[in-house]
This record gives sequence, C-alpha cells and structure tokens, in this order.
Amino acid sequence: MRILDTHLHLIYPDRFAYPWLTNAPKINKPWSQEAYFAEAVPLGIESALHMEVDVAEADMLAETEFVLTLPRIAGAIAACRPEHMNFVDQIEQLSEHAHVKGVRRILHEAPDDLSQSDLFIENIRHLPDYDLSFDLCLRADQLHLGVDLVQRAPDVTFILDHCGNPDIKGLGLDPWRASITEIARNPNVVGKVSGLVNHCDPGWRAATLRPYVEHMIESFGWDRVVWGSDHPVATTTGGTLTDWVAATREIIGGASEDEQSALLHRNAERIYKV
Repeated sequence: MRILDTHLHLIYPDRFAYPWLTNAPKINKPWSQEAYFAEAVPLGIESALHMEVDVAEADMLAETEFVLTLPRIAGAIAACRPEHMNFVDQIEQLSEHAHVKGVRRILHEAPDDLSQSDLFIENIRHLPDYDLSFDLCLRADQLHLGVDLVQRAPDVTFILDHCGNPDIKGLGLDPWRASITEIARNPNVVGKVSGLVNHCDPGWRAATLRPYVEHMIESFGWDRVVWGSDHPVATTTGGTLTDWVAATREIIGGASEDEQSALLHRNAERIYKV
C-alpha cells in the first residue's frame, strides 16, 4: 500500500544555515532528496511533504522555495513566526506558492508562553484565510498548551506532530495517554503518527511503539491520523526509515485495507490538500 510521507526533513548545508544541528552530530550532514527516495520508493513511499527544518530565520522562505523544486515533493510545510507583527505578510508571501500546504513554528524548545500570547493566537487565526494548516510540535508535558491554543483558534486545522512526543524511555504511557485523549477531543486537531522512535532507546521494536500508535488511532480515529517518517531525525536512535515503515506496517497489519490507506495516504491528501 502506497504511503505519502507527511514529515520529511531535507538538509542542504551548502544552501542554508541550521544552527540547531551543531547539537545533533548524528545528522549534521547533507540529507538529500535523491538519497531519501532511493530508500523510500521501494518501501511504497511515492511522495512526501517537506517539513521545515528550523533553518536560520533569514533562510526560511528560501528553504521553502527550494524544496518545492525537487521531484516527488508534493508540498511543503513552511517555517513561520506567529509571534511577529509581520506574520500576515509572511503567510501572504507563502500563499503565492500553490504547493505550500501549511506552516509550523517549533514550540517544543520555545518558552511555554510563546504560543499563548494574544498576538500569536490572533495571527494563527488568519491561516484559514490562506487555506493553510498549522503543524503543532510540543513536548508531552506541554500538551495542555496545545489544548488552549487549538480551542482559541477553532477554525484552524492543527496537526499534532510526533504523537505529542511521549517520553517512551522515561515516564512511558502515562500521563501522555490522558493528554492525547484530551487534545484529540478537539475536532480541529489531527494526530500525526511520527517521531516515536526518537524517544526510544536503541534496539526499539514494533512492540515498543505499538501501544503509542494504537492509542493515537483510538483517540483520533482512523479519519484523523496521518503518517510521517521524521527522516532523518528518526535515525538518531539506531533505526532506519526501512525499520520505521516495517514497524508501522506490522502494527496496523490487522486493520482493514480502508483503515490502512486512511493513515498512510488518504487522510493526508485530504487534510493537506495534496
């Protein structure tokens, strides 16, 4: 069954600055479109949405424009700064590119109050005017902030990245499980099954991930979940793209063909309008 990857990071250090990569030595090197699809296509991944890679602010628009020129990139989720007064100007520029499908502001490493200001909320509320969604990336202990945000912007479609970043090798399922149940009650939120392996010890298996994937599907339902690779960040705990795809297929292997297609490509095509 074919897959649309909703969370691919491509890294081109010769073109753009990635300040955060100095603290991520395992992936601090080029990760090209060609290398990704050489592994991805045999796995059934036919296309991908590029997820912004937290480049230096001066490079944000250029990153988006560049990745949209690459083969098999079906669209981009672009970097943005809703805390800035010129946010509407940013999204007006982005909306000139038909294949920009949404925006993201990294929040899991930002102060908690960044996403709670009146300016941030008011800016986010403009996204439906430009047919853009917002990818929401929070730590598990910040999910209550996400609940506040999505309720204050009910007309915005939010996609919760990385299953809400559960602390798999620490706290485990709880209190993450209750937090996911709570945020999933909001109908304007979609759950992205991605990024789980980043929170595992090396040597993870499908069985390690199964309760988290199953709780996401139980909470959001098969019509409000999408799949993402989080490549290459997902390689930092010893696994590969191939391993994550194989684990996903094993975990959902008992679901119907219709349910599997919903997670692996159909919902993403509808939600991101690919």
